[in-house]
Amino acid sequence: MIKKYLDFEEARKISLEMAQINTFEEIINLENSLGRVIAQDILCQKNLPSFNNSAMDGFAIKFSEVSNTLFIKETIFAGQNSTKKLNKNECYKIMTGAKVPNDADTIVPIEDVSVMNNTIEIKKEIKKGSCLRLKGEEQKVGNILYKKGDSITASMVAVLASQGLIMIKVIKKLSIAIVSTGDEIKEPWEHASEDEIYNCNSFALLCQLKEKGFDATYTGVIPDNLKESEEFIKNLKSYDVIITSGGISMGDADFVGQAFLNNGLEISFHGVNVKPGRPIMMGKLKATFVMCLPGNPLTAMVNLHLFVLPVLYKLQGSNTIYHDYESATNKESFNVKKGRVNLVLGKLEKSEFTVSQKNKYGSGMISVLGESNAILVSNTNSECFLVDQSVKVIRFTCSFVNEQINIFN
Repeated sequence: MIKKYLDFEEARKISLEMAQINTFEEIINLENSLGRVIAQDILCQKNLPSFNNSAMDGFAIKFSEVSNTLFIKETIFAGQNSTKKLNKNECYKIMTGAKVPNDADTIVPIEDVSVMNNTIEIKKEIKKGSCLRLKGEEQKVGNILYKKGDSITASMVAVLASQGLIMIKVIKKLSIAIVSTGDEIKEPWEHASEDEIYNCNSFALLCQLKEKGFDATYTGVIPDNLKESEEFIKNLKSYDVIITSGGISMGDADFVGQAFLNNGLEISFHGVNVKPGRPIMMGKLKATFVMCLPGNPLTAMVNLHLFVLPVLYKLQGSNTIYHDYESATNKESFNVKKGRVNLVLGKLEKSEFTVSQKNKYGSGMISVLGESNAILVSNTNSECFLVDQSVKVIRFTCSFVNEQINIFN
């Protein structure tokens, strides 16, 4: 029998245990790899830097002759190889990025010397090896540059390009279906009477997922009868993930849940002790992960952030699946209900958290989302948050980490 109203952490733990990492791979162009998850360890194939080079415009010298007057034997530009050798009291003039001959061991910046008649004298104290970038000091051939499961960033692309890599093996992107439920739902391009509402959930969830690097497809509203609903859901089994909003509240005798069950849905849990978001449900439809969110836009979006994103990151093969938080000072006192986890919206600016609308907004409200940029997660013992109290806050744009962190207040 399915246990109702799971503990918040138990529900998150179960959902992540359910998530089986996608093992399908594909090879893509480096220029299209931003945000994709690496499918195998990437090793250094070319030393960084690949030769000794100068970090500054200056003069390449033997450190043992730092106190001498030195004759400028040759000027070396970037891209050139010198075939000459330094004799006693000689140096090279050298440009940034140019290859440093093996007989020089220190670079003196041009502003630290006096130049006269093709000779130099060093004006400042210089350390041996100064401004000299040695072959392989950043990365050596064979080092692991990035691990399987890392998500590619713009700075990583620079490193990968430095290795001459133009094609990267990544985990195939998840296919995600966004589904709406409810007879009262009308699409934005349709006419809606006073008794009907426009479908804002699906478009909000689509964009929320896109912000996090996931592509999803809006597949429409589930039909308003059992037979057509069964057929509609049957056609969704080709997706890796189905995310629904609405029609799953506890005690509802609606046909949506039955249509899922008739298609073979195995429910892992239905109901979590959290406000807002108590009726959230997760399960498996054979190989397809099903996540049913409540119908209120605020509740759907907040719970997608806290419950759905970690699951999607794990399914996608990412190493980072846990929310990170920021420490902040609470600027306005507010109450929460003891005995459950409360998800409190607010504004986080300059390490200060200000609760939205004194935490007295309804879960069906929409505008409060636009006023907020972060979530505070209370533990079940909390009743009141005081002014100047230190709190943990999760930004909507938070980073994700590879080890679970205690996010509760």
